[in-house]
Amino acid sequence: MNKLSLKEISKILSHKFPELKKQLWVAQINKTPAEYTHEKLKAALMGGLTIGILTFFLVDKIGAPYILIPISILFFTTIFFSTLFKQAQTLVVKRQKDIDREVLFAGRFLLVKLNSGQPLINALEEASKSYGIANQYFKSILRDVDTGVPLEEALDKAVKYCPSNRMKKILFQINNALKIGIDVTQSLDSTLDQIAEEQLIEIQRYGKKLNSVTMFYMLGAVVMPSLGLTIFVIIASMMNIEANITLFASIAVGLIILEFIFMTVFKSIRPNVNL
Repeated sequence: MNKLSLKEISKILSHKFPELKKQLWVAQINKTPAEYTHEKLKAALMGGLTIGILTFFLVDKIGAPYILIPISILFFTTIFFSTLFKQAQTLVVKRQKDIDREVLFAGRFLLVKLNSGQPLINALEEASKSYGIANQYFKSILRDVDTGVPLEEALDKAVKYCPSNRMKKILFQINNALKIGIDVTQSLDSTLDQIAEEQLIEIQRYGKKLNSVTMFYMLGAVVMPSLGLTIFVIIASMMNIEANITLFASIAVGLIILEFIFMTVFKSIRPNVNL
């Protein structure tokens, strides 16, 4: 497969994912959908061919059918491509969580500047220089305005490409207030209060989930292993069951895996709020 045909295949594949262009923009990957698809397809083919070479040596050694070689290449190329292709989507989700964590502080900062009497464009400029990932969307608005795009259109674009629904609410309310001609601070203040209430509800739900998960953790990772190991040692000593170091090492590995699972669960239920 030559370079040209690979690019053509990549271009055809990129058309199968209409949301890819938006995802690349949000993830700040400076590539066209065709270039991004070509990069991931090329890497997937390299991985698939590597697995194919290893499969060839394995098949040759055990005498298996050689048809397994192209099957393994096709299978692993598909797996690698599906995994690598999700990079943009993964970055979008990460940026969404980062923005949701900071959106309330960014909105409050913008509201303070507006209440102090600054024009909206100046307040956006101040917000773009503040700390956090949310300021990048204020920067993108200012870049569009500097190129001659009306502020309303720049805000529409920011709303369209922003991965955070909460940030979209803030930008939409600002844009809507500009179009209608009403005071921006009133609509922005009500939106921020709504976001703060949503975050408070998330924290309350987190508290309820945390109590349940903590109870299961105490039972499954502390009480039951301790009692089970104690009972096993007593029974093993009474029945002359040999308990070597391999057995205890296996139990230790199992407990470590169990602890890791609970750590993942605790992390997954944590609300996406900057506590």
